[in-house]
Amino acid sequence: MRLKIAISSGKGGTGKTFVATNLAKVLSKDYKTRYIDCDVEEPNGFLFLKPEIISEEEIKILLPSYVDEKKCIGCKRCIEVCNYNALAFIKGKVMIFKELCHGCGACKLACPQDAFVEEEKRIGVIKKGRTSNLEVYFGILEITEGTKTPRLVRKVKEYIDEGINILDSPPGTTCPVVETVRDCDLCVLVSDPTPFGLNDLKLAVEMARSLSLEPVVLINRAGIDEGDIKKYCEEENLEIIGEIPNDLEIAKVYSQGELVIEKIRNYRKIFEELGEKIIKRAEKKRIPKKVEKRKIEKIMEKKFPSSKKLKEIVVISGKGGTGKTSLVACFSALADKDFVFSDCDVDASDLYLIFSPQLKEKGYFIGGYEFEIDSDKCKGCGKCEEVCRFEAVFKKENKYFIEPSLCEGCGACSLVCEFDAIKKQKKVCGEYFLASSRFGPFSFAKLFPGEENSGKLVSWVKEIQTYLGEKEKKEKALSDGSPGLGCPVISSLAGADYVVVVAEPTVSGIHDMERVLRLVYHFNLPGAVIINKYDLNKKLSDYIKEFCKVNNIEVLGEIPYDENFIFAQKKFLSLVEYIDNKTTEIIKGIWKKIYSYFKDAHLSL
Repeated sequence: MRLKIAISSGKGGTGKTFVATNLAKVLSKDYKTRYIDCDVEEPNGFLFLKPEIISEEEIKILLPSYVDEKKCIGCKRCIEVCNYNALAFIKGKVMIFKELCHGCGACKLACPQDAFVEEEKRIGVIKKGRTSNLEVYFGILEITEGTKTPRLVRKVKEYIDEGINILDSPPGTTCPVVETVRDCDLCVLVSDPTPFGLNDLKLAVEMARSLSLEPVVLINRAGIDEGDIKKYCEEENLEIIGEIPNDLEIAKVYSQGELVIEKIRNYRKIFEELGEKIIKRAEKKRIPKKVEKRKIEKIMEKKFPSSKKLKEIVVISGKGGTGKTSLVACFSALADKDFVFSDCDVDASDLYLIFSPQLKEKGYFIGGYEFEIDSDKCKGCGKCEEVCRFEAVFKKENKYFIEPSLCEGCGACSLVCEFDAIKKQKKVCGEYFLASSRFGPFSFAKLFPGEENSGKLVSWVKEIQTYLGEKEKKEKALSDGSPGLGCPVISSLAGADYVVVVAEPTVSGIHDMERVLRLVYHFNLPGAVIINKYDLNKKLSDYIKEFCKVNNIEVLGEIPYDENFIFAQKKFLSLVEYIDNKTTEIIKGIWKKIYSYFKDAHLSL
């Protein structure tokens, strides 16, 4: 038996890793089992499974290190072929923006003078461990290497072997998730019964079905009010494979980095039954519901020019589910009329559900290019396969083809084809929106499930935000950034004046907070921390405060665990609009501190 079971979710914070770790541990009792953590930007599973690390593998790839100025003739051919905007010609020199580079090699192929010098660079490490009968594998991506995430995921998946393989997927629906899920026997989508959870579940279902996988749904935190999610599953003929109750004791056990099956007796039986169900579903081939081809209206490339930069606060988190978007909604309700707002979490856009925007304009986002090999012209020389660094080109019956789910749109293949067999066309990857709302002007976007270039779309959203600010005569901006460390987070931080990191007092929350703060300070940005759900684990809250004190980081405040956030969300309101209680008073105090930074000299307002 060789089964690959992906535990995924449309957004972070639904309990994906909680399910994957407990499930892997339970199954390891009776089956040869591997836990493979593909969430390489923020791997957390090892914190709960606590494996003894046996070995580790350093992952390196070829990347352009510098351009030999003696050879470079300034032809700019490299800049023309770079589809990631990672190169620029400044003061007579080619500059490499390494945070944007995917390492595709197109620049080196295009350079007529062979001026690009490539070197092997570490993008991450894969650690291998064991705990009792369970084998554990997890990748850790280097800070600032978010563009290389799918390649590290691919390397982690090389450890799939006989037995049951539980793949802990990244959250969302973009290329790292596609790379994790695409060839699995079963995809289990973990969702929670909230408007955010349902919205993102729909995206995840579309992503799975586009990969010819019919997913099953696991409802976490059941008991809040899962009527809407069950109705959706019934309409889509989706099997709900199980439910895990909304139990504060689970959250407390999770915060301590423990497995619930080992701390609360009745949950072992729940996971044992869930494991057997999942194995049976994975063994049975299921025909996915056909995904209707998205109708694309006339595409018009548009620019949103602006001459004045806004003073911007960006709210981010190391992991999903910390309450980042709920807090941004509160801050938006408290902000004055001089603000413009944006949602940069483009692959799981949820803020618009609270904003209830009135659309003014929308359009399509062209995220790059897609390539296809014309089999009639292909002579089977294989040069395209040789240069593809993403393993997207494959051979079948002496002809070569491109697998869309693996292709990153670099175009290196087209540079070496001597028979003009590779067709190139612009690729529509999502939609962008300009809107008004009760809070003020609002820009947001939705990346189509399974697509890439989310970082580029985030940059587009921020460009629209600046345009709206100038048009509406606004001076300040508040942005809901993306979680994690990948391309969208890097793009969210670009141009920011102040960064607020939302953390939660759990072992995984602290691990991810520390990693994302390293990213913030890599870009030399001022920032501060909010501790959400601080009373979930006061000991770890104290640890966060001490960590921040040692590193000279301000803690803006501590917000208690409050289920009114969920009830407000169900009414499509921010908490401060829904209720007036102790929590809202704390949030108002935090916003005053954040807003005070606009008066500081470095923001020049």
